[in-house]
Order: sequence, then structure tokens, then C-alpha cells
Amino acid sequence: MSGSSDKEISIVIPVFNEQESLGLLHEEIVNAIGNRYTHEIIYVDDGSSDNSYSILKALHAENPNVCVIRFRKNFGQTAALAAGFRLAQGRVIVPLDADLQNDPADIPMLVEKLAEGFDIVSGWRKDRQDTFLTRTLPSRLGNWLIGRITGVRLHDYGCTLKAYRAESLKEIRLYGEMHRFIPALASWGGEKVAEMVVNHRPRTTGTTKYGLNRTFKVLLDLITIKFLASFSTKPIYVFGGLGGMCFLGSVVSGVLVLYYRFMVTPFLSMNRNPLLVLSMMLMTAAIQFVMMGLLAEIMVRTYHESQDRAIYVIETILESVAEPKTAANLTDESKGME
Repeated sequence: MSGSSDKEISIVIPVFNEQESLGLLHEEIVNAIGNRYTHEIIYVDDGSSDNSYSILKALHAENPNVCVIRFRKNFGQTAALAAGFRLAQGRVIVPLDADLQNDPADIPMLVEKLAEGFDIVSGWRKDRQDTFLTRTLPSRLGNWLIGRITGVRLHDYGCTLKAYRAESLKEIRLYGEMHRFIPALASWGGEKVAEMVVNHRPRTTGTTKYGLNRTFKVLLDLITIKFLASFSTKPIYVFGGLGGMCFLGSVVSGVLVLYYRFMVTPFLSMNRNPLLVLSMMLMTAAIQFVMMGLLAEIMVRTYHESQDRAIYVIETILESVAEPKTAANLTDESKGME
């Protein structure tokens, strides 16, 4: 991610089988931005199987501010956003859904809020136009849980429409479904986060790509986020703590074995007491947890820095500048988010 100063705004849009909405979406974006800002629009085709890429190629041919990235297959929204963030040239980066549920007219409002001294402005779909039981309710519960665990209280982590200062994304790398946790990750690094109510529209084209199964993935990513935030530089505290509890349980079980052997039933052989087996198992687990902690301490020294592999594979980039970049050039030239 270069974030050069010649463009004020980069709009990043993940696209997966959204052929019906792309033309209208592009028109709305152009109308919303107008001549207010120098800008670029980066569409990331996340392995669409419909006519989305052909439409994006046409938009690129007609508009010099349009850039198109095409993945070889579907890698997911997080990967699409990571690729768009990496290529973005603007001082402000605004991700946006391609399904027309986010309203491009809200973009100037979010950008203006940044000028008040914030680094990230997150959209809040207060009047959400989705099915309550399968989308809205799980989202509300998830947002509450994320806020409790991360300490960064937002009403709507799942809203793609946000505005970021480019420098706020430089040190953040994305995996899994972690794009929704960017405000929390950035806040832990000292960035200032604000939230604004944005318009949310019902889906009128295409079909939703998410279901209840995404909730489980988000919970697993949340555990990862909490671990990385609290123990990424000291994993021995986690594994050592578990090992300590297992060791304590082993000692207690061992003492009970001896107590029953010599004080309660002197003629009962210790190897017939199940507590002896429990004591040995807990002692073994304690040793294993400590060893895992030591190994994690060694691995964390090279965490992320030792790997320079993206979570996506790019087939084609239609650049908004004179010389199109290849996938290899994109990887070599930038050390952006993965």
C-alpha cells in the first residue's frame, strides 16, 4: 500500500457474482464523489463465475480512475479487501460492498468526519434492512461480544462501509474473516476510531453470500484476535498457565492417592486407584503445555515477518495508470497488508 498523495480517496469494492448491481453502483459512486476529490475506484473480482469481470473490464476501459483486480478463484472478502488495500494510492481508503446495500452517498460524510482528528470512521447500519433472525440478531450479538472482548465498543463491526486513513492500515495484516476487526486492531495501536450512522438499503439484486455459518468463523477469529492482542509477544503466559493448572491438579490427585493408600484403605493398591492415572495424565499435560509455550515463544520471534506470502493469487490487474502491474510486481513492490 503506497498511499501516495496524488489521490485523495481510494474506494475498494470486493465483487463476487454481482453483475446486476455493478453498473448502477459505479454510477452512484461517481455521482457521490463528483469533482470533490481526486480518486480511484478499485474493484476486486473475487473469482466471480458470472459476467462481473466483463462488466468491470468495460468500466475500466471507459474510466481512467477505475482499477480492476481479478483473483483466480474465490478467496473471500477479507482477501479481496487486503488486495485492494495493498494497491490503493489514496490518502483515505473507503471499502464498500458491491450489492448496493451500502449507500455511496455516505462516503463524503465519512471522509469529512476524518478531518475532525479521527483515523477510522466506521459505518453503523442502525436501521438494517436484513432478515432479523438469520442476519440482524446474530450480528447484534456478535457486535456486543466483540466489543466486550476487544474493549472497542462499536455498534456494527460488520459494516463494510468505513473510512480509513491509509497510514492506519500499514501495520495491519488480514487473515480469515478479520477485516471486520480492523477498528479494534488499529485502536490497540493508538488510532482514534469514530462511528457514524449510515444508510442501509435492502438487497434488490443477486443473493447474499453469507449465512449463519459465518458466525462460527467470526467467533474463531475473535479468539485469535484476543490471543494476538494479549499474548502475541508472551504466549508462554497462556500455555504456561494451563501447564501450571495441570501440574496443580496432578499434585492434588497424587496427594489424594497417597491419602487413600495410607490413611483410608491401607490394603488397597495405589495402581487400582483411578486418581493415580489422572495424576499421571495431568502431569504429562503440564509438561506438554510448557513445551508448547516454549515453542510458541520461539515461533513468535518470526511471526508474520518470516513469511511474505499473500492469502490470494491474482490473475490479472487492470491498473488505473499507464503501465499495468503484474501479480509478481504487486507482490515485490509492496509490503502491504496480507
